[in-house]
Amino acid sequence: MKKKQILIFVLSIFILVIFNKVFLSTFTKTNAYFTRQAIVNSEEIAPQKLFDKTWKVISKEYYEPSLNHQDWYRWKEHYQGKIKTDEDARVAIDTMIASLDEPYTRFMNKKDFEDLTTSITSKIYGIGVNIYSNAGKIEIFNVMPGTPAEFAQLKQGDIITAVNGKEINGMNVSDVAGLVRGPENSVVELTVLRNGKKLTKKIKRKEIKIKTVKSSVVDNHIGYIQIVSFMSGTTPNEFLEALENTKNTDSLILDLRGNTGGLLDNAVFIADMFINNGTIVDIIYRNGYKKSIKAQDEHFPLNKPVVVLVNGASASASEILSGALKDYHRATLVGRKTFGKGLVQKVVPLPNETGLNVTIARYLTPNGTDINKLGIKPDIEVGNEFDFLIDSKKDVQLEKAKDILNNNGKSK
Repeated sequence: MKKKQILIFVLSIFILVIFNKVFLSTFTKTNAYFTRQAIVNSEEIAPQKLFDKTWKVISKEYYEPSLNHQDWYRWKEHYQGKIKTDEDARVAIDTMIASLDEPYTRFMNKKDFEDLTTSITSKIYGIGVNIYSNAGKIEIFNVMPGTPAEFAQLKQGDIITAVNGKEINGMNVSDVAGLVRGPENSVVELTVLRNGKKLTKKIKRKEIKIKTVKSSVVDNHIGYIQIVSFMSGTTPNEFLEALENTKNTDSLILDLRGNTGGLLDNAVFIADMFINNGTIVDIIYRNGYKKSIKAQDEHFPLNKPVVVLVNGASASASEILSGALKDYHRATLVGRKTFGKGLVQKVVPLPNETGLNVTIARYLTPNGTDINKLGIKPDIEVGNEFDFLIDSKKDVQLEKAKDILNNNGKSK
């Protein structure tokens, strides 16, 4: 497993999003599951109208009013009457978005939008493996416990060569994942290469419950909580469960390494557990309008000493949480400098079951720091970008966090 490829794989999925007002208010009040149908726009319109609608949304919502110092109307005029097919619309929209010269605004076709909503609902039907591209080969990154993949004895490092008899050479990770997923209780046949030998596995697909928060107790008195992603609608409840699992400890380690982001509300919810009052994050919208998201004083915050582990793949929502805890001196940050994504996106469902992920704001940490393209420097720099992927006995960042809490039990 090559380190550079792992980092590219990890960084390719980060996102910080808020949804349209109806969905956002529902999510904030319930912190519960929502259905894919609740946010998908199934209206069917012509490709030209889809382009026009996307143009209008970006024109009204994009955080930078000049839209990269250009006449935005030129795109509408350029493509007027020229878009006949879905592919025409996709190419035109992608070309228009590319003119913004900003990496996070993107158009999502039906499959891309389905993948995003699947991540948020944490509900998929498959076999329970994570895969990535290693030197052009599709390799199993890990096998989730208690899933059909584990029962079929698939292993980390197995190379998938065919799905249902179809050779996958040259296919990307997303397309292979689409072949492996399918209706519940249907059977998928995987051909894998292990130690030079080909194995064929017939596996029945089941609902895979994706856990975004993991917890344990280390050194008998330190709670360890790893937040894998902020993308799921269940993350707040999972975090509360993790706090319950570690309630008898006298200090906490929050591991955000490799956590590439997710829902803004999730980061705010967790930060609020540790901060008594004051601003958690400032959101700066178009034309300078500022919205300060404050800590709630409805509960007693956790007052245990805290160490937060971060690295170069800690991005977006991870930086909102770690930035707030650092600015309030509520935690000691250990690891490597974070990624540096200080922009906020809004997911807008579009007709034809497509969607737009559009940058609508930038954010500042409580001290007014803009971390975009700069990242957050930890209080203690130690280790490398990949310590979170290796055996914990060799994890110098985790060991440093334990050492801090074992020696003085004080967060900075």
